[in-house]
Amino acid sequence: MPAMTSDAPTYQMSLQRLGPGRWRVPAGEEWRNPSGGLWGGYAIGLATRIIQAEPERVGEVLSLTLTYAAALPAGDLDVRTRRIRQGGSVGVWEVELRPEGSEEVGVHAIVTTARRPDTPPFSFTTMPEAPEPESLPAPEMPHARQHFGSTMLERRSLDGFPPRPSAGSRSLAWVRSRREPLDKALLGMITDNSPPRAMYAFGMGVSTTTLSLTVYLHATDEEVAEVGNDYVLIEYEGRVGGGGASDERSSYWRRDGKLLATSEQLVWYRKVPPRPTE
Repeated sequence: MPAMTSDAPTYQMSLQRLGPGRWRVPAGEEWRNPSGGLWGGYAIGLATRIIQAEPERVGEVLSLTLTYAAALPAGDLDVRTRRIRQGGSVGVWEVELRPEGSEEVGVHAIVTTARRPDTPPFSFTTMPEAPEPESLPAPEMPHARQHFGSTMLERRSLDGFPPRPSAGSRSLAWVRSRREPLDKALLGMITDNSPPRAMYAFGMGVSTTTLSLTVYLHATDEEVAEVGNDYVLIEYEGRVGGGGASDERSSYWRRDGKLLATSEQLVWYRKVPPRPTE
């Protein structure tokens, strides 16, 4: 079958449908972590794109829960999907990402889709106060531009990088796409773009990896598209860590105060022994 290319070409997600529930996707080297595997945000964006392209999908992507079982290498990925259930408004899909030629699942996702009804809105939260993003410096990290999708995302933080140990973990940062207007795939990617909260406890002397991440996409496709190329404000915090695991939660705000998304993340961490002095 011919390749089905994403309508956001800078994502470099060329989706080739091999048959019902089977896709091949080439994952570029630019999405690699420094440790070698693909950045976790790439899997979020890819799972979103794949379900958006499924012919039997009904409605728009509403939430994703990903479990990171093993690192995915750059190169061709074998993506398998299965519709678990489709109701009148809500559908549930399963997505498995694995290296081509392997039966071992690297990332497993459950994706909820929905027709969004016209219900009365309500809110019990407000966007935190923050300086305008144009007033904040853009960090220059030449090596980081080659990883974590940094060629696509511009980040302006209120507390700088790298994080320093402190009494609290809450941080605020503005992030925007360098190239394409915001959509749900890119918004999902942004939910894995903040420093691990263990760094706010121990500094840079920790090694971390995501175990699971859930994204709730509260805004509709149209409300996300209204962001265009503007910044979104990330409010990020962690509550507790111990026994190797720490939790993180975050909120994503449009500049006009509209809450676009929230996320919950479980991170595995360990202290890195200091290098011996010579």
